[in-house]
Amino acid sequence: MGFVYASTTQNPFQEMALGAKAAADVDGKVTLNSAAPTGVNGPAQVQLFQSATRNSKDGIALQSLAPDLFVRPLVRAADTDVPTVAVDAAPPPGTKTKLFVGNSNTEVGRALGTEFVKHVPANATGEVVIGNDIPGLGLLEQRIKGLTSVIAKERPGLKIKGPLDSKSEPTDNYNAWNSIVKANPNAIAFLGVGGQDGVSLPLIQKQTGRKFLAGSCDIDPAALKAVKDGSLFALSSPEHWLKGYVALRLMTQHRRAGTKLPEGWWNPGTLVVNSANIDQVMQRQVDAKSRAAYFRAIADKQLANPGTYLKPLSQAD
Repeated sequence: MGFVYASTTQNPFQEMALGAKAAADVDGKVTLNSAAPTGVNGPAQVQLFQSATRNSKDGIALQSLAPDLFVRPLVRAADTDVPTVAVDAAPPPGTKTKLFVGNSNTEVGRALGTEFVKHVPANATGEVVIGNDIPGLGLLEQRIKGLTSVIAKERPGLKIKGPLDSKSEPTDNYNAWNSIVKANPNAIAFLGVGGQDGVSLPLIQKQTGRKFLAGSCDIDPAALKAVKDGSLFALSSPEHWLKGYVALRLMTQHRRAGTKLPEGWWNPGTLVVNSANIDQVMQRQVDAKSRAAYFRAIADKQLANPGTYLKPLSQAD
């Protein structure tokens, strides 16, 4: 089986790959071929996927930041009887991929917004700057929609600025946020919705000595440390490891049983990481073994109750 993902350089994608590997290890007889370009590169990822359709004919899980590039490759995979599952981003229209394992990104954004307003008085005024790592990417726009809806409703005195392009690769993200922070000296908060934002914003605070509220999504190790030391008020985690794990387990189970994959949107859930649970989350993220131990019961419960987690694909948000 195969897991083809967007990039080896960013934590969210690495987490999904670790989850997929853990699922293969649990089965014990699955050979998993994982592949990703170094840095986000849609065309290069298409080539890796096409290679996987030849080498991983029992099934491929695909996580891509450019799903529209995969319409024809996914159709070709189906036409050659290679099962596919979309992970993290819903399959593009026109494909025969009918199973999507991914969280509600609108809920990820709402959860971050709900944590943010806890740190801001009800009558607060000022600017809140929002960053978007990949403008135009639907799942990040869903997070922004959820985030800004909470802020607008709960703290109407705040002015929302953005979303501004904060870039996705580590160095580019830091440079983008550094420029954004300098250009907005009076902002009370800077909020990101991508994996690297929670790394860059605390570093900028440390290097400049400027204090502001900062929060983000995803759980890069450096971002977890920032929650621990208080330079991030919270992280909203899409629980990427669990998505990779569930996708591979579903493919394995149904391949062995000789049945069709389930169809629809499988939502494994969202987790808010804050001062209350940061120690527990850091402990689970120590290594592959600690992740597997933490998630085992959660994943088994989900896989034993598919009707609880599956919804029509059209409802994915």
